[in-house]
Amino acid sequence: MNIKELQQIVLDFRNIRDWKQFHNPKDIATAINIESWELQEHFLWKSQDESYELAKKQDVADELADIFNYILLFADSADIDLEKALLEKMTKNDKKYPVSKAKWKSDKYNQL
Repeated sequence: MNIKELQQIVLDFRNIRDWKQFHNPKDIATAINIESWELQEHFLWKSQDESYELAKKQDVADELADIFNYILLFADSADIDLEKALLEKMTKNDKKYPVSKAKWKSDKYNQL
């Protein structure tokens, strides 16, 4: 299944419930932020080892799915082709972080 097919599933779910009226870029961006915080909450005050705890894996997967759901909705409301946007961004990242300079480093591109 590709991104457009997944997006259509999300849009169908929304449209059947007549929720499009509530979905504007501002509110969806806020929802992405809230869901991202809910994901972070699973890791707050945990050690790195604890953050890999499998017992929470389904909860973490649910939060990631919520975030992805809102990303797909945001892309629709802002008329952004996510596949194209991601490929273009990866091309930019490849130029900013050439393997010869960035491998084994966590520095920002302007500090390489």
